[in-house]
Amino acid sequence: MRPPGGERAGVKSAKIRQCPDVPGVIEKRAHAMKRTSLAIVLLIPFLTASCVVDSPPRLAYPETSQVAHVDDYHGTQVSDPYRWLEDLDSEETARWVEAQNRVTFGYLEQIPQREKIRERLAQLWNFEKYGVPRRAGSLYLFEKNDGLQNQDVLYVMDGLEGEPRVLLDPNTLSQDGTVALTDYELSPDGRYLAYGTARAGSDWQEWRIREVASSRDLEERLEWVKFSDAAWSGDSRGFYYSRYDEPREGDALEGLNLNQKVFYHQLETAQSEDRLIYQRPDHETWLFDSRVSEDGRYLILQVSEGTDTRKRVFYQDLRGKDQVVELLDQFDAAYDFVGNQGPVFWFWTDLEAPRGRLIAIDTRRPERSRWKTLIPEREVTLRDVYVINQSFLASSLQDAHARLDLFALDGTPLRQIELPGLGRVESISGKPDHREAFFAFSSFAAPNTVYRLVLSSGEASVFRQPDLAYDPEDYETRQFFYTSKDGTRVPMFITAKKGLELNGQHPTLLYGYGGFNIPQTPRFRVSNLAWMELGGVYAVANLRGGGEYGEAWHKAGTKLQKQNVFDDFIGAAEWLVANGYTRSSKLAIQGGSNGGLLVGAVMNQRPELFAAALPAVGVMDMLRFNKFTIGWAWESDYGSPEDPEEFQALYAYSPYHNLKDGVRYPSTLITTADHDDRVVPSHSFKFASRLQAAHAGDNPVLIRIETKAGHGAGKPTSKLLDEAADVLAFLVRELEVPS
Repeated sequence: MRPPGGERAGVKSAKIRQCPDVPGVIEKRAHAMKRTSLAIVLLIPFLTASCVVDSPPRLAYPETSQVAHVDDYHGTQVSDPYRWLEDLDSEETARWVEAQNRVTFGYLEQIPQREKIRERLAQLWNFEKYGVPRRAGSLYLFEKNDGLQNQDVLYVMDGLEGEPRVLLDPNTLSQDGTVALTDYELSPDGRYLAYGTARAGSDWQEWRIREVASSRDLEERLEWVKFSDAAWSGDSRGFYYSRYDEPREGDALEGLNLNQKVFYHQLETAQSEDRLIYQRPDHETWLFDSRVSEDGRYLILQVSEGTDTRKRVFYQDLRGKDQVVELLDQFDAAYDFVGNQGPVFWFWTDLEAPRGRLIAIDTRRPERSRWKTLIPEREVTLRDVYVINQSFLASSLQDAHARLDLFALDGTPLRQIELPGLGRVESISGKPDHREAFFAFSSFAAPNTVYRLVLSSGEASVFRQPDLAYDPEDYETRQFFYTSKDGTRVPMFITAKKGLELNGQHPTLLYGYGGFNIPQTPRFRVSNLAWMELGGVYAVANLRGGGEYGEAWHKAGTKLQKQNVFDDFIGAAEWLVANGYTRSSKLAIQGGSNGGLLVGAVMNQRPELFAAALPAVGVMDMLRFNKFTIGWAWESDYGSPEDPEEFQALYAYSPYHNLKDGVRYPSTLITTADHDDRVVPSHSFKFASRLQAAHAGDNPVLIRIETKAGHGAGKPTSKLLDEAADVLAFLVRELEVPS
């Protein structure tokens, strides 16, 4: 396998006078046509006789060597000319990364608005951010960021009126802010804090224990923890967690993650002394989520296989009984332990209820014929249930926006909690003996406000609210429904400055995800606010594959049905154009991770529909995604290349394999990180190389590779600001946004 050839990276300074390359613009004004369907599409000729604009400098990309590597998939010969870029630690790959970044940053640095955009982002970003408090006894823990701190700081206070003091400041754990707090759990007695940290955005965590009173760490460190939190035992003497064996040298960031095991760690002992609780070497892909019931009596093991929503549930009676009981021993539906009343366990499930229901199982008589439904399936999508103040607080989605309802423990409806508007509820905290709950509410135009909810009255009051350098009331969010290719009705949120004129001229950023049962609800991002300040429109399409309408909606966008997700996204873009929001030359698409796959696939299938594409940390090689780290787990959504029928579906849309020579693709800025051990960066490396080789236009197709960063979680504020400024500057230039 040969290394890359000679480099000739750089930016040519020549200017070219030309008109935008728009083969056809699909426009239909909603206010003029008064139509709600895309059954009729008008193709309006684009007149360019008098159009003369400056194009950006023509780019010279690094020459990336190709190798003669061919794989045989069920008799189909598939070329992989950039396979050598999968060796992330090689000198050749390092030189390639350096050369690509030199071209990308050389281009971005020539955009005059870039620094001004970053300054405004920093101004908007600089407000106090509060996390939702977690309570143990009289102690309340919460995270706070003063504004531009790289990492949020963890505070503790005694009582709601107590004086907060710093319990843990992750900013002191590294000089560049790349060590992040991943999770934490307070012991039931409030004496100890178990907390996990990660370096450079890795999924690998190191767990430590801190005395709350003294802020002193105990000696022990727990390593090789991934996809796990800490579940304290009721006596506060230790906690349960899951980890992997130490990987072989060189495999930590790329090797497959298999054979997770459950351990119990006792305080003030070495990790080598941890007690093995459960393992299944006969099922190396099983993952274990440990919970301890609030009464401290039961250890609950929720067993999943990869990212499949279906689970098994085992439990262990901790009162002297070592036997693990397989309560739910089939992967037949999703189950999530909510709580218990003695031996009666409560579970959220989608069994025979795609939009979710709450059931009770008596572990003494667990036959399915004796299961009892407490909260039945409803029109809304039930996502989570919490036991607080001896009642059920149900968090649901109503057409992809938040709803809260209160039920008695027998399932009797009590009341719906009034929320501030069209938004998102997250991070609900509270326990069965608490009279209060806390939650965060946000919208597309306003960041998290933390509310305190008194369960007895149902009244929610503001607990913490940020002071902002703008007025959220200047913006409005509207929800529309459009028809996808197969007739499916799909919702979409559109946010912009109030009083937007539908003239088809607005630069528009369309975001999507469409996978893994994850709903896209109203979420605030500073970069989106800055985009709207520039006059942009921000749209989010609630595609199939997500969790907006339960498991049936999710399954409709998986495996052999994955094309539905792309059709839904294309339908959203066509609706925005047809209804007077924008035109193709002003339309950009964005998505990350599975959403990066979405953007890559759609820009291949409809390159003329978009002016710019922003795929971030995307899954781009659909024939090898299961070869690295946790990629095997995604087969539940994507299917497997080893299955002949699923291979054909994957090969048909795989972004890397479906780029075609001689096509003018949208202006593209691929973003990834050199330490991403979730979606390894070779996905983006190979896609960028193939795109640069195939692309026929003068418009840029670039890759921005962040260093000392991972998939996104825990990225320091400084890096978030830099990346957001670069992305917005790229859009301003490529969509010709006045600024």
